[in-house]
Amino acid sequence: MSKTKIVVVKLKQIIYAGIFAVLGIILIILLISLFKSGSDTTAAVSDTAKYKAGVYTSVIALNGTNLNLEVVVDKDHVNSVRIVNLDEVITTMYPLVEPSINDIAEQLCSDVDIEDITLSEDRKYTSQLLFDAVKATLNKAIVATESAD
Repeated sequence: MSKTKIVVVKLKQIIYAGIFAVLGIILIILLISLFKSGSDTTAAVSDTAKYKAGVYTSVIALNGTNLNLEVVVDKDHVNSVRIVNLDEVITTMYPLVEPSINDIAEQLCSDVDIEDITLSEDRKYTSQLLFDAVKATLNKAIVATESAD
């Protein structure tokens, strides 16, 4: 006949082994969920954010006169575009600056893409000058997308 072996396991050892097994499973689940959710939120933020929120400025030179262009953006659209130091002398010397910047600002604040902005034919040179400055300023605010190689 076969020999029967009797193994004696103390209840204390069974309880310790059970506790360590449960803690090990919980630790593995937490590590998996931590790394999985961290990569998902990073991808979601970079997919939805178009701009880095803030105030961006640039300088426009008009015959020795410097104009400060200010563009205010939040994460997904342009809030305002304006020339900060626009005074009476400049509006008198360059009367098309103010309506041109207002036209561009109105389109950008209405969530029109920068590439789809239409410039007025009545003031096309002034509008083009201001449009180029606004575009350069918005390029400072664009969120850089990381490419995965």
